[in-house]
Amino acid sequence: MSKTETTDPAGRAAADGEENSEHPWLDGQRGQRRWIPLIASLLSFLIGLSDVLAIFTPSFHARLHRINTYVPGTLTNAARSADVIVGLLLLMLSHGLRRRKRRAWQAVTALLVLDIAIHLMHGRATHVPTTVVAAILLGTLLFFRNDFYAIGDRRTRWRALWVFLGLVVADIAIGLGYLSVNALDGSYSLATRLTDVLSEIVGISGPVVFFSDGRSDGFHLLTSALGLFTLIVTAYLFLRPAEPKSRLTPADTERIRELLDKHGDRDSLGYFALRDDKSVIWSPTGKACVCYRVVSGVMLAGGDPIGDPEAWPGAIQAFLDEAARHAWAPAVMGCSELGAEVWCREGDLTALELGDEGIVNVADFSLSGRPMRNVRQMVSRVTRNGYTAEVRRVGDVPREEISAILRVADSWRGSHTERGFSMALGRVGAAGDEQCVIATATCEGTLRAVLHFVPWGSDGLSLDLMRRDRGSQPGLNDFLIVEAIKAAPGLGIKRISLNFAVFRAALERGERIGAGPVLRAWRSILLFLSKWFQIESLYKFNAKFSPVWQPRFFVFPTAKDAPRIALAALEAEAFLVWPTLDPRRLARQLGLGRLRRRFRRALRRN
Repeated sequence: MSKTETTDPAGRAAADGEENSEHPWLDGQRGQRRWIPLIASLLSFLIGLSDVLAIFTPSFHARLHRINTYVPGTLTNAARSADVIVGLLLLMLSHGLRRRKRRAWQAVTALLVLDIAIHLMHGRATHVPTTVVAAILLGTLLFFRNDFYAIGDRRTRWRALWVFLGLVVADIAIGLGYLSVNALDGSYSLATRLTDVLSEIVGISGPVVFFSDGRSDGFHLLTSALGLFTLIVTAYLFLRPAEPKSRLTPADTERIRELLDKHGDRDSLGYFALRDDKSVIWSPTGKACVCYRVVSGVMLAGGDPIGDPEAWPGAIQAFLDEAARHAWAPAVMGCSELGAEVWCREGDLTALELGDEGIVNVADFSLSGRPMRNVRQMVSRVTRNGYTAEVRRVGDVPREEISAILRVADSWRGSHTERGFSMALGRVGAAGDEQCVIATATCEGTLRAVLHFVPWGSDGLSLDLMRRDRGSQPGLNDFLIVEAIKAAPGLGIKRISLNFAVFRAALERGERIGAGPVLRAWRSILLFLSKWFQIESLYKFNAKFSPVWQPRFFVFPTAKDAPRIALAALEAEAFLVWPTLDPRRLARQLGLGRLRRRFRRALRRN
């Protein structure tokens, strides 16, 4: 049994200096008193839902309104528009409370304080029970304030403020414009009109009167919609999960490379930790680290921790504490069996076998034999058609040639989306990547295919990039992989990791005779998903080279978090791409660039 398996966690924590003096409230916080945020979230959601449904079913709202005496919802009695506004806020805040977000707790506390102040100003006896309940709830939230400890990204706070100010200015401009083009019953000053627009945006009738009731209703609808849109966008930006930008500094990169030099042979995915879009968190001793990326509120790591396995627990605990601090869901994609054991033991997480990694041992590889017949025929056909291959270290390729290769390879891409996270580096030929290997296939002097491999320790390679001209000879990728394997001994390479085959075992066992109905049904689902995610094609491509299969695991907290984490993983791997608006691309499509150039030329003539 290894030292990693026998080390005492308490002794390791003391030796590794895991005591967090800067944030002592983190000690023992994860997973404790879960009922507090859950109940607060449920009550906020119920009152928010009742407030929103009030505009559709007043009678239903009247029945649900009884719970307003127990949650911060009595502000909804002010006006129907306030019902919608507060309801939307509480719906948004409920999710933040469940995730222990500090900002959500502050917002709910502010609603309670305002609620109590309004009741005290009214001074009615009928408000005394509600005021007392609200005060008790406020005191309870204040007493358990440490249970809502998750901090947010400061940038989102300022971004939300600036967006709010910009939207308010736009709302005012639209409202004043509407008033200026419609007939009004009287003459109103600019100050009166401005007061009317601001009042209408928050749901209060203003002093301006229209000649036409239809115009008046249209103005109320317009300003209410603008106010709701401003509220929703601002609240979303204020409460959305933080997604910090990459902060892998040159010093961090150098330290990671040093760990890879010492321990990089343990994991074929280790070098991918140097992706430009990843951040890093270190163990207290600095002997291990975890590289990650935050996607949709999920703190996603790839592969095993980097460094000495004895220091992995320190890095894992730092990773989990950082996730708890920001209310991110921790998850790991593609870790090894040893890595999954350590992650599950140290973080009380759950592991699911995600698939298998195909590894080719160079010394054992041969094209002879019936199992390699398909690959052998493909390679022979490509060779007869005049294709030649060249396999070199990136450091041995001139910079100009690499740039030319990348330009041609980029022209083969079907889209500008670069896929990959756990098994993709995202760059070729950058400084520090001289030990990577690039394999090219040409025909009559024209580049037709490119493979890129990253180092796996001192004697291994891991496949990173695989592109080919769609009009080239079929089987060209097979040809390049075989040529890379043939050239491996001259480069000091003993093993090559190929593509990752998701759920390989299910695909393989599901097609065997005697497979049960559940396994066959699962295989059918995977085949259906293969139309979009290339599950079956990657498995069959790897299987052609008769590799050694190494299982890889997906680690996550609980089953209820799995769907959310799965979506984040698909987004990280760029299988799920949310639509975005590129102003420059839109301007080019509209021809605004040509108009600007013509305008500049006209100015020069004048």
